[in-house]
Amino acid sequence: MLKQKPSALPLRYAIILGAVGGLGALIFAVAGGLGQSAVTAQDFVDLQEGGNPHLGFRRAHAKGFCIAGEFVSNGSLQPFSTAPMFAASSTPFVGRISIAGNNPTAPDLNAPVRSLALSLGEGANRWQTAMNTPPVMAVVTPEAFYEQLQALSPDPETGERNPERIRAFFAEHPETQTFRNWQAGYTPSNSFATEIYHSINAFYLINENGERQAVRWAAMPTVNNGEPLNSDDTNALQNEFFNRVESAPVAFDLTFTFASGADDETNPTVLWPSERRNMIAGQIVVQKAVPEGEGNCNNINFDPLILPTGMAATADPILRARSAAYAESYRRRAREHLLQQAPENN
Repeated sequence: MLKQKPSALPLRYAIILGAVGGLGALIFAVAGGLGQSAVTAQDFVDLQEGGNPHLGFRRAHAKGFCIAGEFVSNGSLQPFSTAPMFAASSTPFVGRISIAGNNPTAPDLNAPVRSLALSLGEGANRWQTAMNTPPVMAVVTPEAFYEQLQALSPDPETGERNPERIRAFFAEHPETQTFRNWQAGYTPSNSFATEIYHSINAFYLINENGERQAVRWAAMPTVNNGEPLNSDDTNALQNEFFNRVESAPVAFDLTFTFASGADDETNPTVLWPSERRNMIAGQIVVQKAVPEGEGNCNNINFDPLILPTGMAATADPILRARSAAYAESYRRRAREHLLQQAPENN
């Protein structure tokens, strides 16, 4: 199911390259009010590369591996959405687990953010979600997000982050406080299987009557933290997960949180109150995990705006900025594969 012949990669990338090439600019134009934004998707990805791109790899979350399994729905969301995967049924998925950063050889345990991305269904009923360990974004607008990346980027002369620049950015953006509170209290677990992964942005569920309900979702672990890991192992988390899946499938409860009329679904910096309605829609069951070169998740751009009938995006500008940056990153690595500048197994 996951196997992808290396010889098929250049052709696949060539077919997709043209379509994706203009997608990022189009979506970002919409996010910025048709040209009003001073920051482009190209600017974002240039900054993520840091002047030293790893050819053929994603510009963010470069290090990861492929997973496959099924989403087993319990049918509880059927009154709220016509999306077929929310009927009481099972939908296969291909996915990717990764760590933050642009270095595909970075040590697993040094990454500040971990991610779970899934692609379910086909055609008009495809659903793609890219979830991360933070429950909120630090800022509200693409421009502020770009400024955040600039502030956190290492100084070209020293190779280190500038604490004064970081403090100045946070002082100018008090909306970052919720994210900073989470960051200060977050303790990474000893397994990808025991993290909580958040949609961060809100989306709409749409039922058969056309009624919309704003939601966020999270993949909640169903197992406890793992055993202590070897800090000298660069692939410690990946190896632990591979060993875990070999023994038994890894499951997450897919939990949806419903917004009330008091919540702003377009602001990803604000946590919704804990008393909001929560509903478990089913389980994400990971049945297989393989290195990226042995799977087909690398061919997928996990664009969060790929939604099935029965779901829709909110007007959150950060959501559209994410989509545009993903498309630009994919365009670049597709071109690198097409020109055979990248390793065949990436």
